[in-house]
Amino acid sequence: MEMARSMLQEKHLPKAFWAEAVYTAVYLLNRCPTKAVQNMTPIEAWSGKKPSAKHLRVFGSICYVHIPTEKRHKLEEKTEKGIFLGYSTQSKGYRIYNLKTKKLIISRDVEFDEDAMWNWDEEKVERQSVMIPKETPPQQQQEEGSDQAEMERRSQQAPGSPRRPPPSEEIEEETPPRRTKLLSDIYETCNFIMLKPENFETAVKHKVWVQAMEEEIKMIEKNNTWELTDRPKDKEVIGVKWIYKTKLNADGSIQKHKARLVAKGYSQLPGIDYTETFAPVARLDTIRALIAIAANKKWKIYQMDVKSAFLNGYIDEEIYVEQPQGFIAKG
Repeated sequence: MEMARSMLQEKHLPKAFWAEAVYTAVYLLNRCPTKAVQNMTPIEAWSGKKPSAKHLRVFGSICYVHIPTEKRHKLEEKTEKGIFLGYSTQSKGYRIYNLKTKKLIISRDVEFDEDAMWNWDEEKVERQSVMIPKETPPQQQQEEGSDQAEMERRSQQAPGSPRRPPPSEEIEEETPPRRTKLLSDIYETCNFIMLKPENFETAVKHKVWVQAMEEEIKMIEKNNTWELTDRPKDKEVIGVKWIYKTKLNADGSIQKHKARLVAKGYSQLPGIDYTETFAPVARLDTIRALIAIAANKKWKIYQMDVKSAFLNGYIDEEIYVEQPQGFIAKG
């Protein structure tokens, strides 16, 4: 958070962009050396590839996004002004806040002005000035004879007073350099593990995700969610996929690693394979209504979490799914 706060303050960005700043800070930290892994960056330890720094830009700087020819007329401007807010995870593009449309866009064709920032009060581009300290002019050296005469004159005027050294001999106490705060090990670990695997092949290489998958399979077997049978020839078999997620506490520390086995429902056709769909979650307006009633009645509210709530439902249809990857029964 210290890094994200500094990034916002450097370019005088509003706090509304705090999420973009935190995301970009983590993105950069994962590409910087750390004590958590030796002789490599966290992203290199995760992916096995050395990261490139050629695409890195100054967060919050002014940029100009090119408008494609098909989206503008010949006499219109070729670029739109924006603010650089980070990097895209879906493509090799930049996340840009368009100052004209007030929307976040992703683009690769961008020109940056890293020395400029946006003045939110006057709504105009402002150049950042760099403060250069003035050089102190050298003091004029006095003649040796006049210094000696001045010292003799002072000693004669105050014979009982202790002798003071001339100004040139006065020693100024140096201010110790300010030390930067070191990030704690747990903070570095959180930044590293926040990267979640995108597929089973990547997840199976890490013990925490293997344990999460084993826990999910045990919960499925405990609820008698399925029974193993021969693959039918006249039935459509739905594929399954592992989904991974890292749950965090309010302070940003890791709560648990979750692995969920989901069916590839997009392969089914409505009206043929199913007629209705349900989601095992409460509607947001229902939750708000209950909280409002509890506040009015001064009731206490208790919250609970049901593990694998979707496994507690019942279905009347006969559904066949493939065995999960990594947990295929032999025979």
